[in-house]
Amino acid sequence: MQDATDAQLAAQYEALPYPARDPRDEAKRLIVGSPSHLLEVDHWIFGSKRPAEQPLRALVAGGGTGDGAIMLAQQLAWAGRPGEVVWLDRSGAARKVAEARAAVRGLTNLRFVEGSILDLPDLGKFDYVDCCGVLHHLPDPAAGLRNLVGMLAPGGGMGIMVYAPHGRTGVYMLQDALRRLAPPGEPPAARVDIGKRVMRHLPETAWLRKNPWITDHLPLPQGGGDPGLYDLLLNPRDVAFTVPQLVELVEGAGMRIACLVEPLRYDPDPLLPDPKLRARTAGMSMIERAALAESLAGNMGVHIVYLRRAEDPEVKADWEDPSAVPVLRSHDGPTVAKGVRGGSLPVSFDGIRVVLPMPPLAAAILSRVDGKRSFAEIAREVEAGGASPAQVQKDMVAVIAAMGPMNRLLIAAPRRT
Repeated sequence: MQDATDAQLAAQYEALPYPARDPRDEAKRLIVGSPSHLLEVDHWIFGSKRPAEQPLRALVAGGGTGDGAIMLAQQLAWAGRPGEVVWLDRSGAARKVAEARAAVRGLTNLRFVEGSILDLPDLGKFDYVDCCGVLHHLPDPAAGLRNLVGMLAPGGGMGIMVYAPHGRTGVYMLQDALRRLAPPGEPPAARVDIGKRVMRHLPETAWLRKNPWITDHLPLPQGGGDPGLYDLLLNPRDVAFTVPQLVELVEGAGMRIACLVEPLRYDPDPLLPDPKLRARTAGMSMIERAALAESLAGNMGVHIVYLRRAEDPEVKADWEDPSAVPVLRSHDGPTVAKGVRGGSLPVSFDGIRVVLPMPPLAAAILSRVDGKRSFAEIAREVEAGGASPAQVQKDMVAVIAAMGPMNRLLIAAPRRT
């Protein structure tokens, strides 16, 4: 699977470990994102049915300077949950950064292994495999994905991220220009210098200037610094996938999509309020609807998806289980509740503003979501405030319908004790 371009990629990430990270910053904050947020893994991969006490073995393939591995290992540690996260990457320079970050946090559930997705070492089987921002750089993404699927334990799943074309408008034009000015065979430092010079003189008409969602080429701290510029504009191999192309890649590896993150972004109806247009989208499959939303929005620069084996039974979180414990992916309940005003909650996805209708009891319900109270406990508390059981139930259903597709309200992994 390896070729000359792959050798150039290896040299790139050795010279410019990506993304640029300072281990000292670990004392200030945890970088959180998707895929591989622990709450998402519990919800989308295991349907919130896998007990929290059951050890989770996770592989972060192509771990780079450590964002995904550090996040997952730290979340497991904070939750007091057993398990092991294995960071895998062929870049020794990236490993040094990731190890230093883990040391600052004192993480003992994170192991580092140097190796390649193209030639995977024998690491055993994993309940969860992360591959974020890697497949689109491989000589054969399909073969790379199949390799990783082979690492899955029975019932396990994956979280992957690949580039999407429409939201990266302007990127591929500049990549073409820089291949002419700074051929991939030149040393990374020389190519970065040329890239910076081009950016200083980039015409106002260049499409990248008109794309506010792409910032990796900007200097730190606004962007990704030299590693970000190289990865975005000088990368010797960069393949983007539309939704249909992603589905073909996934299905070819024997997997299926359990969730497109965030589901609401892949729903065309908020973008098409016209009843005649919605009548046409109503008969579309989930993938057809997602492809339509991608083409309409034009702002998706990546696709983040959770995957399960195609032959495995579908596992979904049970929103109707009164003993289930709802949890907010980010922010606390009272903070989210304050955002509900006038029967609505505004949200934004890379410039697209969507106003979600919220029921009268939404604030009362959301303010009590703390990852400890069950739906039944929340309902009893809201009823104690004077609301009828029927109204509480109705409004809970409405809150779930609004917050679930945003990937903001999830169900926590069950605990035996």
